[in-house]
Amino acid sequence: MKPAQQNRTAILTIGLSFVALALAFSARASLGLVMPVLEQELDWSRSFTSSAAAVALLVMAVIAPFGGRLVDKKGARAILLVGLGALAIGCFLVAATTDPVVFFLAFSGIAAVGFGLVATHVVSTAVEQEVETNRGLATGFATSGSTGGQFVFVPLLAMLIGTYDWRMAFVALGLGALVVMFCIYLWFPQNTRRKLFSADQKESQSSLGDDLLNILKLPTFQILFWSYFICGYTTSGVIETHFLPYAIFCGFGPVPSASAYGLLSAINLAGMILAGWLSDRMNRPLLLGIIYLIRGFTFIILVNVGTSFETLIFFSILFGLVDYSTVPVTASLVASHIGRSVMGLAFGLISAGHQVGAAVGAYFGGVLYDIYAQYTWVWWSSVCLAVFAGILVFLIKDRPALPSVQEALHKQDRTDRSQRRGQ
Repeated sequence: MKPAQQNRTAILTIGLSFVALALAFSARASLGLVMPVLEQELDWSRSFTSSAAAVALLVMAVIAPFGGRLVDKKGARAILLVGLGALAIGCFLVAATTDPVVFFLAFSGIAAVGFGLVATHVVSTAVEQEVETNRGLATGFATSGSTGGQFVFVPLLAMLIGTYDWRMAFVALGLGALVVMFCIYLWFPQNTRRKLFSADQKESQSSLGDDLLNILKLPTFQILFWSYFICGYTTSGVIETHFLPYAIFCGFGPVPSASAYGLLSAINLAGMILAGWLSDRMNRPLLLGIIYLIRGFTFIILVNVGTSFETLIFFSILFGLVDYSTVPVTASLVASHIGRSVMGLAFGLISAGHQVGAAVGAYFGGVLYDIYAQYTWVWWSSVCLAVFAGILVFLIKDRPALPSVQEALHKQDRTDRSQRRGQ
């Protein structure tokens, strides 16, 4: 492929991935924005709406490895198209119903399939397959749409809710998903699955069972899985689901609360790009551990917000720097320690752990609020878990000391051939 064509393909992959993630993650965040409205208008409890968020995250956890495996084999374009289609259908159904069962099926079922396919592990794998240099920076740019795009979309959704009603917000999300779906159909590269090196050609013939077994054996995978589980609890779980209700609980209106969340998302964009840039240049486990430790201490600020909007803004800025900045660093470690040719599957499994952790945070955040009428215990649990995750990732060596998956599979293949010759 010529350099000019390579650059065009990389730019389209990064840009369209950014927009797709921006829309999908804004749709996920919309539940937290409308949660108080649903309680007032439809008399749904905080536990019910939190359980809807939790089940959606569990559905995403189930979908994530399958989506990742398909990206490994077929490329990201088809996966993103299916995901955006499911997202559009789910949003339109949510906007049209007052039935809690239909709402649950639409948001936590159909839309959740879209959330699970239009996801950072799918985008990260596509970028790793397309970009030749500065992959960490490229991944940081592409995946920053998961939060940076919300700087625009979430305040707009809040304005729609304030001007019209919550249903109009979901209609707008459904229409946006259709527009992005059309753009990806026209311009997203169709052949993102590339033969990165000759070893991949052999590995591409390996079975799903072989890949899973070799991935699960790696200590680095276990560390990344459990640290990402905690990452899910402390981000998508407690912040994405409960930050907006908590801000409103502290006395701030929907628009100021959404503006603080939007600022968090905008800073998050810079944090993800910076983390991606640093992952190309410094010790990655050290970088990842520092991110988790700083994140843990930001929750102490959140506990002490009180009625100070300035403190809420300070939290949004500091937390935004270390929120989703774990994504490009984790993606880089998966690529180098496990292998690019099975990166979709491996990162999909790790992302599944993230969503399970997020489901735990989302659900128990609502339950604890119903019991104690405050979020203090949720924030303190996040402090402890984030610090533990930071310590855990320090155990990883920056360069893999153990064979990656592709090396392990080739070693096994050579052994099998030697045994057959001996027979």
